[in-house]
Amino acid sequence: MPVISAPHEINMEDLYVDLRAVVDVPLYLKCESFNFAGSVKLKAAREMVLAAEREGLLAPGSVLVESSSGNLGIALSVIAASRGYGFLCVTDSRCNPASRRQMQALGAQVLTISRPDKTRGLLGARLDYVRRLCAHDPRYVWLNQYENRHNWLAHYRSTAPAIAEQFPELDVVFIGAGTTGTLMGCARWFREHRPSVTVVAVDSVGSVTFGGPPSRRLIPGLGAGVRPVLLDREAIDDVVMVEEPETIETCRAMARRGFLFGGSTGTVVSGARRWLAERPGGGSLVSVAIAPDQGDRYLDSVYDPEWVAEHYGEPVGEQLPDPRTDSASQLVGAG
Repeated sequence: MPVISAPHEINMEDLYVDLRAVVDVPLYLKCESFNFAGSVKLKAAREMVLAAEREGLLAPGSVLVESSSGNLGIALSVIAASRGYGFLCVTDSRCNPASRRQMQALGAQVLTISRPDKTRGLLGARLDYVRRLCAHDPRYVWLNQYENRHNWLAHYRSTAPAIAEQFPELDVVFIGAGTTGTLMGCARWFREHRPSVTVVAVDSVGSVTFGGPPSRRLIPGLGAGVRPVLLDREAIDDVVMVEEPETIETCRAMARRGFLFGGSTGTVVSGARRWLAERPGGGSLVSVAIAPDQGDRYLDSVYDPEWVAEHYGEPVGEQLPDPRTDSASQLVGAG
């Protein structure tokens, strides 16, 4: 029976979902959400905070500050509450309301930036605010997930070796690109220890990470308006770009099978499905994708038909019958 005294002491590493019945290609999904932060970001948060403590950057009275669209903010809220620090999350309008409420429930403060930088978007505006705050008040300590080597080291030390242990015959791994911490940690580990494994990055259309033009993105988690400093393009074999309506369709397809995953997972699975379907012999490859979180934080967006219709112009995916119509009434009556 596991007994813990701090929330970061437990994280399930060996749970996978076989998605063949959902996506019609062989794909195992590594679930990274079974911890007290509910996402893969707990690994990076823990690694960065412990490193800052070792380096003497954190002391009693310190206040952590970080720019986050949600998941890292929640993870740092968990760690900060456990270790006695204050925490301020600087986010923007793409952060889910549920994520904001969860951070606040854990004692964090949440500041929402609403005016984007003219050339660097909302992320650029968030980063500028954090820099000004830290320059003005020395109590604030910025871990800077966008440049902190411990972000990717967390996955080099844990996520990639865990996948390799479970899948000794692994052919290809699919990883979403946000700050690229998870991506680069896994890519570097496989380059050094299992170079035969193909590493495929999956990103959202509208992200500038791999050189595409910036455009509107509404689903948080993946993508960036500023090219990630951590990214080493040479460590990655291929890149797949996914449109947000495709992300929503994939999330709902998984939900119809009882698996409620988040928007980032929908994007990664969409990209993996397309990459495998387009490759000769893709059906015989041993493939793993990483699921960063579950779908409970996306009930007001990805899984809300009204939100989808408002932002994408029309419903996405299979729709339920309208109870106001005669045919729907007959269907209900027949049951």
